[in-house]
Amino acid sequence: MTTLIWQGIFYQSLEYFNLLSEDKNYTAESKIIGCHEDKIYALEYRILTDKNWVVQSFSIESEINTVKRIFRGKRNQNQWEINGIINPDFNNFKFIDISLTPFTNTLPINNLKLSENIPQKIDVMYIDILNHCIRPVKQQYTRTTANKYLYENIENDFKAEISVDEMGLVTSYPELFEKITEL
Repeated sequence: MTTLIWQGIFYQSLEYFNLLSEDKNYTAESKIIGCHEDKIYALEYRILTDKNWVVQSFSIESEINTVKRIFRGKRNQNQWEINGIINPDFNNFKFIDISLTPFTNTLPINNLKLSENIPQKIDVMYIDILNHCIRPVKQQYTRTTANKYLYENIENDFKAEISVDEMGLVTSYPELFEKITEL
């Protein structure tokens, strides 16, 4: 098991994260607390992936300014059931991106196994916790060196060079997240 803490710079947060590797899957569990603009928040998430880092299910429980909400998703072959409803907007999506954590960048980084300087566009289920919405987005990853990836959000031209460790876990995501300790 890997345990670490990320500091959210932009979102003023701390994340206590555990990753468990089992025979057929990975389980990520995390707790995040923070404040951003006028929102004080706490959330817990659990993500189950197969050994190729493809998301099989997720559960996110959040509390923002005392309002509690839940997002639950489960893959059923190539369809996604979100909070009990099949959503065709996410058919064939392999990955999720949770707004308040750098962990979800690990999923495509480890799955795509990119060669250097070969960009790869992907469809991602973006989960915006602070605005309580889920929507499809296009992202692109390009491996620039052994432990660095250029992340691009296609719809808004956002770019960042993300540094990762040997497990593909983010160590530095400029202006957003920094790993501050690991066991």
